[in-house]
Amino acid sequence: MSTSRSVGPNSEAWFAKARERLPGGVSSPVRAFGAVGGTPPVIRSGQGAYVTDIDGVSYLDFVGSWGPLILGHAQPQVINAIMDAARRGTSFGAPSQVEIELADEVIGSYPGIEQVRFVSSGTEAVMSAIRLARGATGRDLIVKFSGCYHGHMDALLVAAGSGLATFGTPSSAGVPKGYTDLTRVLPLDDDEALAQLFAEDGERIAAVIIEPVPANNGLLLQRPEFLKLLRELTTQHGALLIFDEVISGFRLGPGGAAEHYGITPDLATFGKVIGGGMPVGAFAGPREIMGRLAPQGDVYQAGTLSGNPVAMAAGLATLQFLKANDGWNQLEARGQYLEQLVTDSLSTSPVPASLARLGSMFWIAWYADTPPRTAEAIAEQTAPLYAHVFHGLLARGVALAPSAYEIGFVSLAHTHEDIEQLAATLTSVLTDLNPPPASGVN
Repeated sequence: MSTSRSVGPNSEAWFAKARERLPGGVSSPVRAFGAVGGTPPVIRSGQGAYVTDIDGVSYLDFVGSWGPLILGHAQPQVINAIMDAARRGTSFGAPSQVEIELADEVIGSYPGIEQVRFVSSGTEAVMSAIRLARGATGRDLIVKFSGCYHGHMDALLVAAGSGLATFGTPSSAGVPKGYTDLTRVLPLDDDEALAQLFAEDGERIAAVIIEPVPANNGLLLQRPEFLKLLRELTTQHGALLIFDEVISGFRLGPGGAAEHYGITPDLATFGKVIGGGMPVGAFAGPREIMGRLAPQGDVYQAGTLSGNPVAMAAGLATLQFLKANDGWNQLEARGQYLEQLVTDSLSTSPVPASLARLGSMFWIAWYADTPPRTAEAIAEQTAPLYAHVFHGLLARGVALAPSAYEIGFVSLAHTHEDIEQLAATLTSVLTDLNPPPASGVN
């Protein structure tokens, strides 16, 4: 197979400059194309379902800024809301009306929450929710799951070892082991491991945090029974259940995975969609727990730009548009259409491949007849094969995430024709992949 991995001269020149000024040339690691090879296009603009680089090359975009752009790039109502808010002032460091209005939208949509605290990122939301859970329970132990990512908070930036339940060990330099000693890591989709940990340590556990729709290491759709068992055990042992809905919240539906599965967590974290493309995060829960936050309670959390009025306006405009335009049902219909067409395309793959989809989120599992539910079940050959698929699509004008383990997103800006283009282009790439490359990115 032969695909061009080159970008235009302007992207090459600007990214060379970026490497001198930014670590790895980027402000977030996966953007550097390290997992797929080559030089990333430097983006100039986005409109609807497309992004355009500084050489004037346009790409049909299924990355959507990694999930926030549920309405597409530069959606007019969102842009107008941002401009109107900016004209009134970009930051006050004080309460604003739009902050309260967005809080109303969030609280009125998601099960079980009565108060919300806005922050500026998903990582910050998770960090604060963990601190709040420890303060509310008086316990220290935190449980997470292998294959779930919760931002770059020290205590959760851990890797699992062997065994059913393992101590968290730092997966990044600069994270002292002491920060992760109170973190336990469980495998997903393992009822026995979950029950065993609670039998041994249930009275020490402050909180269990999980992506109810794990979407940072493939789209690892969980059995509802596993999530229900998690809810039962946390309730039984007095631990808090935290749903990390930074990706799934307000993308899967107004009530996120909690509504989809009929499971109400004690705390939930949000990001992505509620910022409408601006830097926003939030954590929320019942008044009894949220009331422990300063200035009302004894758990401290603060942020100068939290509740930023421009970001709040973008998020509010996004949620209001979704509600007014039957957005989530439209997204589900687009997702179903994509599943139908992409599944047909995958039938031409030279290796087994299957599509995982929930709502407007999707991911292709390579070397798998059915999508896996755990990160450990993802085939080792996935990454080198995906690099070829990725560059084959990009060379033909279709952009997926530059990592085999990141998922794709459909927006309201994507038309049936756009989805048909994705499927047809994927079929073309897979035809060129027959036989599949042995390994490596070359």
